[in-house]
Amino acid sequence: MNPGRLHAAGLATALAIFGLDRLVKWFVVWPLQLQHVEVIDLLPFFDLRYTQNFGVSLGMFTANSAEMRYGLVLVTGLIALGVLVWMLRETAKGDIFGLGLVLGGALGNIWDRLMYGFVIDYADLHIGEWRPFLIFNLADAAITFGVLILLARSLLSREKPAKGEPAATETN
Repeated sequence: MNPGRLHAAGLATALAIFGLDRLVKWFVVWPLQLQHVEVIDLLPFFDLRYTQNFGVSLGMFTANSAEMRYGLVLVTGLIALGVLVWMLRETAKGDIFGLGLVLGGALGNIWDRLMYGFVIDYADLHIGEWRPFLIFNLADAAITFGVLILLARSLLSREKPAKGEPAATETN
């Protein structure tokens, strides 16, 4: 596949994640009106529970003022821009897909922060009373899976010598 098509696929992935995130959050807020309900039990290990996240990952860097909120938007926007540039320079299909997930998730959460002043979280994964994760959303999940793909690819892939070149040897 040529690089232009790969980059278009990465952008399409980002837009799809952004659109799905918007759709799910709309559904949670309007038809379900989850903000007016304590919890909706779906499965023994998964509930819908509305939360307003004024911070970033794990609730860190809580934005208590408009200035802090716009500061978070600026910082996360710059990170998203960096991810976009990386994606447009990348040639590995798996990395482009992972970066598309990260970019789409970042855009979904940036949108929330701009529109509402907080990120809407609703997914509550738990085992009994134990919650291995904070309440999250689809954008958070996309960012997490994208980062895991990038980490796995960087840890598991090795550069192979070009045809005709000897393999590098270690010297002590």
